[in-house]
Amino acid sequence: MPTIIPVEHNDPTNARILAVSEDLIAGFHRQPFHEISQRCELPLDVVLERIRAMLDGGVIRRVRQTLLSTKLAHGALVAWKVPEEKLNAAFDFMAQQDPFSGHVVIRSTDTDVSGSGYRLWTTLKVPVGQSLDHHATALMRLTGATEYLLMPANGVFALGVGHTRRKTLEPGEKADEPAVMMTTVPVNLTPEEWAVLLELKEELAIDEIVDLPWQGRADRLGISLGRFCEVAQDLNEKKVIGRFSTFLEHVKPSASGERVTRFNGLFHWAVPKGREIEGGSEVGRHFCMTHCYWREGGPQFGNVNIMGVVHGTEKARVLEHKAAIDRHLLERGIPVSYTNVFWGGRSEIKPSEISPQVYAQWHQQIV
Repeated sequence: MPTIIPVEHNDPTNARILAVSEDLIAGFHRQPFHEISQRCELPLDVVLERIRAMLDGGVIRRVRQTLLSTKLAHGALVAWKVPEEKLNAAFDFMAQQDPFSGHVVIRSTDTDVSGSGYRLWTTLKVPVGQSLDHHATALMRLTGATEYLLMPANGVFALGVGHTRRKTLEPGEKADEPAVMMTTVPVNLTPEEWAVLLELKEELAIDEIVDLPWQGRADRLGISLGRFCEVAQDLNEKKVIGRFSTFLEHVKPSASGERVTRFNGLFHWAVPKGREIEGGSEVGRHFCMTHCYWREGGPQFGNVNIMGVVHGTEKARVLEHKAAIDRHLLERGIPVSYTNVFWGGRSEIKPSEISPQVYAQWHQQIV
């Protein structure tokens, strides 16, 4: 009888791998699966076999080298007002037909408060030199949305989705020091760097979950693996490379009904003007935060300026994490004039396209 390989995220061996592979392999690595193997102290062949099985079983939705796209494209979180009868169709368009919209989420609040009318939330990126407003205006026309609010990131305090290792976190667990804010200033790349980057960012197929995953990408470009890795390392030094990651399917249940998470809360805090970096650094040091940014929400959202996301299997537990952060801000003497939680409902998560060529072709087609 053939051996059945466990694919659920909570299998002990899989959980051990995922605790590392979700978001702890920072930067570029010539042999990223070796790095995972060493960090989780499991044989390489076991790591490769389990990741292939989880990807084939839909538990892992993609394996890819992430980019710090804040350095490569203009980006923003976008809140959309859409008539209720058009909401799901607008969601479908953003998720299926706009390659520049990444996270697409229908959100709601527990009470009717500032910003509750903005039900559709997306992340949007356009290549450097292009206009976020221009693209958003096109999307508004195509979806029937009536209004949008662009909220670019002025700074990034946390970025890393380690669902497996976050499951056991206690509310209030945090780093010894405040988070350091990452900037969002774009960099310029050479044509060769763009070519390597565009190959590097595409998700790996099952047959690429191997000892040297970049060999086929180098072959496609007609360069040696050594040169491919040399350029990738240069990109890493330019701080445009994020992490090598196995992304769990954390929205939909697996074939056996298991869910990685059930709730995600987009937390809002308004801290005093001039204290955004301090406030974001204190929020971002909490390990529960998968994302934390300085974004300006304006009067539509109570002048919020710190935003972040927490995931969990229980709504009460997610709120406990927020309460712990609220207490910490109070203890640090950082007043909060407004705070809220926007809960995620229907959602689709995909990487945003950043290619200037794809952007130009898309806009030519929709005219």
